[in-house]
Amino acid sequence: MTIEEQLRADQKTAMRAQDKATLNAIRSVQSEVAAAKSAPGFDGEVDDGLYQATIATYVKRIRKSHDEYTAMGESGAEQAAKLAFEIDYLEQYLPRTLDERATAALVDEAIAELGADESTPPGRVIGAVMKSGEELDGALVNRLVRERLEQT
Repeated sequence: MTIEEQLRADQKTAMRAQDKATLNAIRSVQSEVAAAKSAPGFDGEVDDGLYQATIATYVKRIRKSHDEYTAMGESGAEQAAKLAFEIDYLEQYLPRTLDERATAALVDEAIAELGADESTPPGRVIGAVMKSGEELDGALVNRLVRERLEQT
């Protein structure tokens, strides 16, 4: 079953259950995909790749908003909770990335192979880690590399 078909099935189920949170997440993705399809120069197919790329971009954007609402404290708590639900729901459609411990091991390995220290540009190590062929969270890799290089 394609992501598009799964989303349609989930939408029907959410409508029957009157699950507004799930409906909002699905409709947001559908809107984002429609915008991507109508973007100038788009000539690709509407397939799982498009859906995954669109969902990944959308999740990244709402994760930033979630952090901002969380920082607002009590006044942003309700909106932060809504965004957290959307993130959790939509992550099922994204490829699984390595967890922090496994990513840290790759970072440590790359630092050792490159002989990197605090004078090494972080981008050099980040590039080496990202080329590992693993599904990685770029923001996590960035944070871990910078932390490790500061400690050396």
